[in-house]
Amino acid sequence: MEEYYSYVKSLHLIFVITWFSGLFYIVRLFVYQIEAAAKPSPEKEILQQQYKIMTYRLWYIITWPSGILASLFAFLLLYINPGFLQLPWMHVKLGFVFALYLYHIKCHQIYKQLQNDEIKHSSNFMRLWNEGATIILFAVVFLVIVQSAINWIYGVLGIILFSVIIMLGFRFYKKIRERNQS
Repeated sequence: MEEYYSYVKSLHLIFVITWFSGLFYIVRLFVYQIEAAAKPSPEKEILQQQYKIMTYRLWYIITWPSGILASLFAFLLLYINPGFLQLPWMHVKLGFVFALYLYHIKCHQIYKQLQNDEIKHSSNFMRLWNEGATIILFAVVFLVIVQSAINWIYGVLGIILFSVIIMLGFRFYKKIRERNQS
């Protein structure tokens, strides 16, 4: 079974990438869907219908299958090499993977709400929510590459600092844009 390890690892990585791509894009579509609800008719209805179709396809054709396949290949990797379960960094990584599952499930709840025209979050909330997947991605990648239960923190702190700078820049740009429109 070990002769297949590299193939299984490659497939795991491919589906992790497509899973994260789906998670990043679905939240961006949530932003657009929420903002479309504030548009006048008939633009509102046309946009909402289109976004519902796009989110449905992304969610059920790419994101869910990718998450399931990434998980199946991960379990197969652990079956092939159970020694990974003895490593402290792997315990931390699995904690972040659990957080990713929770994030995915929350995205599914938001997806269902928006499909039913229930808007419970602002577009700004969704922009911040999108950073959750980014932080999890950074943490997992640093854990796998550095293979330290502690040193991954530097990478995560770096992305959080970067996110804060981006958000401050976004707010600054928004204020300038509002001033110029007045």
